[in-house]
Amino acid sequence: MLGIVENHSLPRTAAFFDLDKTVIAKSSTLTFSKSFYQGGLINRRAVLRTAYAQFVFLAGGADHDQMERMREYLSALCRGWNVQQVRELVAETLHELIDPIIYDEAASLIEAHHTAGRDVVIVSTSGAEVVEPIGELLGADRVVATRMVVEDGTFTGEVEYYAYGPTKAEAIRELAASEGYDLSRCYAYSDSVTDIPMLETVGHPHAVNPDRALRREATARDWPVLSFSRPVRLKQRLPAFSMPSRPALVAAAAVGAAALTASLVWLTSRRRTCRASSAPIARF
Repeated sequence: MLGIVENHSLPRTAAFFDLDKTVIAKSSTLTFSKSFYQGGLINRRAVLRTAYAQFVFLAGGADHDQMERMREYLSALCRGWNVQQVRELVAETLHELIDPIIYDEAASLIEAHHTAGRDVVIVSTSGAEVVEPIGELLGADRVVATRMVVEDGTFTGEVEYYAYGPTKAEAIRELAASEGYDLSRCYAYSDSVTDIPMLETVGHPHAVNPDRALRREATARDWPVLSFSRPVRLKQRLPAFSMPSRPALVAAAAVGAAALTASLVWLTSRRRTCRASSAPIARF
């Protein structure tokens, strides 16, 4: 449940969002497989394999072993890829592929947190070359993502930093130390049980479209459970999706408080609906 507009004399706060199935309706990395195929980076067999992986991911999420196998496969797959070509392919197809699958509810939350004076941080297991442009599209202040080792402008296939499980929580704590965030007053959102360490790090954890294991944990711990089900293009949202400047946020504090009150009513209603449901809603 969101609070009122931040008192800026208090320590800074942030909202940490997992990306896949939390902010967007699919896997961010796997969504670009067709673009990588058209760019000559992968063959048809790899496209079919990533399509199957996307299906498994959407059907029920991926457990630890599946995530490890996916990491190993994708790391080997990208060995020898030109980093600049990957960035260009992502940039060229970002709006076509990602914009239509952003959850309207997630975009509203991002707006509400910004209006409240909180930073928004995307924390994703996907690669930085994919997550950073998506973060910029969403108006996020910072991004934490997996980084691959790069030599002579190409990926070696080795992982420099893997943003997964406990390492997400470590990154959040390090960011809090460097940025002055009060984690007890921060928020976090995720769909996966593998992100429990991340959710435990903040004072206001939320399960979004949770897998079965996370739903059980959220129920046991009395964490709010949210259901996001309306992917929508940002330009089609009303009011228009935009990130106001920090000075504008201060000047618009009264308006922001009213907007957050409306968000509270909506989120409470969604939470009640979700508690009555045995499974998350996901329409594509």
